Amino acid sequence: MTDALAVKDKDAELVRCDACPVLCRIRPGKTGACDRYANVAGVLTRVDPLVVTEQAAVQGRNVVPFLAGSEAWDGQLMAPQPAFVTGIGAGTTYPDYKPAPFIVASEHQGIDMVTVVTEGIFSYCGLKVKIDTDRYLGPEQAAVRVNGEAIGHVTTMEYGSQMLSLGGVHHLTGGSKKEGTTTCDAMLKLANKQAVTVTIDGGSEVVIQAGKAPIVNGTPEQRMRVGCGSATIGIFAKQWHGHVDEVIVVDDHITGVLSEHQAGRFLDMPLAGIRVRGRKSTPGRYFQVAEPGLGWGGTNVSDPLDIIEKIDAATAWPGMRLLMVSTTGEHSAWYVLDDQLKPQPAEMPAPITKVVERIAENCEPSLCTVLFMAGAGGSLRAGVTENPVRLTISVKDRLTRVTSGGAPVFVWPGGGITYMVDVLAMPDNSFGYVPTPALVAPIEFTMTREDYAALGGHMDHVVRLEDVLRETRLTRLGPNSLTPGAA
Repeated sequence: MTDALAVKDKDAELVRCDACPVLCRIRPGKTGACDRYANVAGVLTRVDPLVVTEQAAVQGRNVVPFLAGSEAWDGQLMAPQPAFVTGIGAGTTYPDYKPAPFIVASEHQGIDMVTVVTEGIFSYCGLKVKIDTDRYLGPEQAAVRVNGEAIGHVTTMEYGSQMLSLGGVHHLTGGSKKEGTTTCDAMLKLANKQAVTVTIDGGSEVVIQAGKAPIVNGTPEQRMRVGCGSATIGIFAKQWHGHVDEVIVVDDHITGVLSEHQAGRFLDMPLAGIRVRGRKSTPGRYFQVAEPGLGWGGTNVSDPLDIIEKIDAATAWPGMRLLMVSTTGEHSAWYVLDDQLKPQPAEMPAPITKVVERIAENCEPSLCTVLFMAGAGGSLRAGVTENPVRLTISVKDRLTRVTSGGAPVFVWPGGGITYMVDVLAMPDNSFGYVPTPALVAPIEFTMTREDYAALGGHMDHVVRLEDVLRETRLTRLGPNSLTPGAA
């Protein structure tokens, strides 16, 4: 028979966590579902350390971590600070009405400042991923999947980079429970600079990791294009001049033909009479010469001669020298036309080899870039002021500076506080999660004490920086060299 009193005493030892809507009941010595809060001797306790970035002396000079500035402060909210309390490990304002966990007062160059520090619970958040590659990843609007679950989609391709949009409230909450948890897990890993393998409908398998080269269908990418085919012609036309009669730069987007191109016309090059497939845009610039793929210049071409539609016998001549090259220099071939005006492979001359190598040299290393994007809504703003719209106005008026884990952010124009931050600029493991599902991200608002009072801030909760630095669960970090202004 169960001892009812024993059961009651056991339940009395439980702690109810109110840091998110899940409301975990945590037993002594255990953590909640997010692993961020624990029952420590009957007290709800944030278990991760509170992260503080500090100035450091490097080769006899001061370095300001995460915040740019100069010794002579010009009044901007980017002044050097001996220590900056980040939102990492701070705790949340949930259920919205509570003031931020840390509202920190400090003095800089004789100016009283306040930094409001919190961790935001973001259901409305996503990742914008830039993948530097000419490889075909998949059609625009195609679903991006992890373990079969859609977590985002392919968006518009930009110059030398493929773009993915991942996460968002519809994937987190609008689909099945499995879709939401898979999306949350993938976003958490990517935001914390870990690798995630995704598959794209109708396209490729890609391993994505912030700051690392993408791996497309098992092959690590090395470099992003120097430019489109037309731009490559323009950049290197003068260096080819006199060593070649025609250059065709194979590209999925804009294939360039030197003798027709304006650069070739300026160099008084005679037309070579080689017509490539595709739709002619302007002289020397062709669209749609082949389908997208993993071959030359992001096309599905493995033999570059396949894109040649015809060679005009009235214009071309035997012995004509032809270079075909991709926009990264990864693929190149040298041909000489025979008596029947058919391109025959030949050994590439040294001056041409040098320019092909220079194309490769001018291609920057391929990397994956992960930007976290979120809307700082009611709970965040209410943690700063009882009249949240005043904080929004203050941010728009640039009286309040927004950072995330100490890293600078871009705040989008328009309504609300919608911001983006490069995860590489943030300390490692800056992000957490709650199983609602949603991501947890640090955010800080810095302003003068006078401005904080004017926007109706929680002045009775302001604490001194010195008191915060006495916290026992404190991690002190030096500068992050990847953060702008931290060098």
